[in-house]
Amino acid sequence: MPANDMSAIVSLCKRRGFIFQSSDIYGGLKGVYDYGPLGVELKNNVKSSWWRHMVYQRDDVEGLDAAIIAHRKLFQYSGHEDGFHDPLVECKKCHARMRQDKMADPTKCDECGSTELTPPRTFNLLFPVKAGPVGDDGEHNAYLRGETCQHIFANFKNVMDSTGRRPPFGIAQIGKAYRNEIIARNFIFRMREFEQLELEYFVKPGTDEDWFNHWREQSKAWWVSLGLADDHVKEEELAADDLPHYAKRTIDMEYKFVHGFDEIESINNRTDYDLGNHTKGQDEFPIHAKVRENKDSNTKMAVQDIETKEWYIPYVVEASFGLDRAVMAVLTEAYTEETLENGDTRTVLKFKPHLAPIKAAVIPLAKNKPELVELAKKVKDDLQRLGLGRVMLEMSGNVGKAYRKHDEVGTPVCITVDFDSLEDGAVTLRDRDTMQQQRLPIASLPAKLLEIVNT
Repeated sequence: MPANDMSAIVSLCKRRGFIFQSSDIYGGLKGVYDYGPLGVELKNNVKSSWWRHMVYQRDDVEGLDAAIIAHRKLFQYSGHEDGFHDPLVECKKCHARMRQDKMADPTKCDECGSTELTPPRTFNLLFPVKAGPVGDDGEHNAYLRGETCQHIFANFKNVMDSTGRRPPFGIAQIGKAYRNEIIARNFIFRMREFEQLELEYFVKPGTDEDWFNHWREQSKAWWVSLGLADDHVKEEELAADDLPHYAKRTIDMEYKFVHGFDEIESINNRTDYDLGNHTKGQDEFPIHAKVRENKDSNTKMAVQDIETKEWYIPYVVEASFGLDRAVMAVLTEAYTEETLENGDTRTVLKFKPHLAPIKAAVIPLAKNKPELVELAKKVKDDLQRLGLGRVMLEMSGNVGKAYRKHDEVGTPVCITVDFDSLEDGAVTLRDRDTMQQQRLPIASLPAKLLEIVNT
């Protein structure tokens, strides 16, 4: 059963090398985290799973890896410079700063309970930067991107022209984004530097609702494939007065975290808002959304219908989420504490095998016997060459302690090389979840591991 105590997850993540507080030796930087040896493997496995699902298993999606630094005008015309704000309130007594719409009680300080609060003021979440030799007057000419999708919109015509694509088609991107959150909270749930996975799918107006429903189904199926229980993932349709400024319709996918159900993905019908804002010659095309007059763009973000020969600005259906929230959901769902028959307890991360940071651990029964270590290393090297992910030669502690260690980090199988292995060419395979053991010939291990990881 999933974790119900966030402190247990945070402790395990630091102890086993999943996630560390960034700049910890100087007291840490709030809302910024570093991924350790196992964390980076888990994160990469989640990304790979999404990329396979969204790109490789389809014939209508292309990939993109755009720059992190964005031209200021990109976020002016997107509406972020004027509208990407949160309401900031400060306590006059303890000087804590809070986001008003997330306070437990807007009339009282979350930290000290004082009712002496400043009036709310708007706080822009973008990180301004100076790119190149700009003046010393405080003016900036760029931003660290607050979301990855704006670069997708800016490259829409480049991708379409270079690949020969025509709507319906999508562009997928994985990359860092930066938001100067007033309050970073709930471990890696809300961060100031985070990684996004976004699909922008371009369609002809009038077909957008069908594609919206298609992508909400695809997204739900992917979350369940990560091992999240079906009843731990739900949809929340946003009311008209709660919609983002760019959206005609939004459904949030929510997961049952320790702190309650909260957003893990947003499915948006962005209409022609984005391409309409960034296009040259806006008056030439019928645009549904209310857009800003653009006198700076040098590109027409339009498509000619093959049959009618009419030009139009595509609508966009978006599937977008933060990778760190996905990692947190996977960790929460996998975290399990079990009481064994002998009364002992064990902690297990029951990851889906394709997500596990370590796919298999090979353990020589005696670390001081060169012949056992040599055979264990050969087994490890042969399995590593399968390309399934990290395979580890475990040289610390006895076999029992090695099993417990790899239960706690989610390794699906442990493979023990013993003295009989030198004679019969077989090893002991131990399953993480059932703890059952079986004897297998070394020659059959590659096929077995492939079967386990691809299940």
